[in-house]
Amino acid sequence: MTAPRSEKMDGPGEFRVPAGRPSSWRGQGPIVAVVAAGGALGAAGRYGASLIWPTQTGAFPWTTLWVNVLGCAVIGVFMVVISDVWVAHRLVRPFFGTGVLGGFTTFSTYAVDIQKLVDEGRPRTGLAYLAATLVAALMAVWLAVTAARRVLAWRRR
Repeated sequence: MTAPRSEKMDGPGEFRVPAGRPSSWRGQGPIVAVVAAGGALGAAGRYGASLIWPTQTGAFPWTTLWVNVLGCAVIGVFMVVISDVWVAHRLVRPFFGTGVLGGFTTFSTYAVDIQKLVDEGRPRTGLAYLAATLVAALMAVWLAVTAARRVLAWRRR
């Protein structure tokens, strides 16, 4: 079997790739770069919060909870702004939404905190933390989107 001229075979039994297709790195490279840069900024912000408000061993992880809630509220406002108000450059959403806010919010630390609470013999606290973070984060997004849309509607009058 031969491949049509517009496609090339990558090897025996492998999938076909259209000939002349640009390297995916060229298309995705800028996105990967801005996500990485934004992630570094967001992670630095989260680290700063943990230095300012450290969580003592065995204590309820309030800092992680509030960082996640704040990040979710900011993403709610951000999504309204870039979808209803401002036509953003194609790299703004990956930089700020995925990078900065993805690096700032820390749902992996949230999972580790739950495991620590359970390992320390505090499964009810771990379950409460699990539920409180989930509910608070979802409420933060909803409230932020609702408030942002109301402010925009008020300003348009």
